[in-house]
Amino acid sequence: MATTDLERQSTSKVDLADAPSRDWGWHGTNRAGARIAGVVVAIFLVCMLHGNQIGHVEDIWLVVFAVAILLIILRDYIVHRGKWKNSGKHI
Repeated sequence: MATTDLERQSTSKVDLADAPSRDWGWHGTNRAGARIAGVVVAIFLVCMLHGNQIGHVEDIWLVVFAVAILLIILRDYIVHRGKWKNSGKHI
């Protein structure tokens, strides 16, 4: 009898209900990709300062959001530096 995806047996000790992505071979986050995306978004926000705004309230918000994104990236880098990707600990 042919098996379906639901009937497939796995040799992993991780329960499929706890980690459905286990079967795809991916389990975790891509920290480097998230950091790069954050820096790109912050640069984009700073580039939006060049515009046709008469009042500078928009400029203040753009700078505040760009700085907040960069501070979050810096905090993530400081907290997670030196930790291996596959340390076995879930954060």
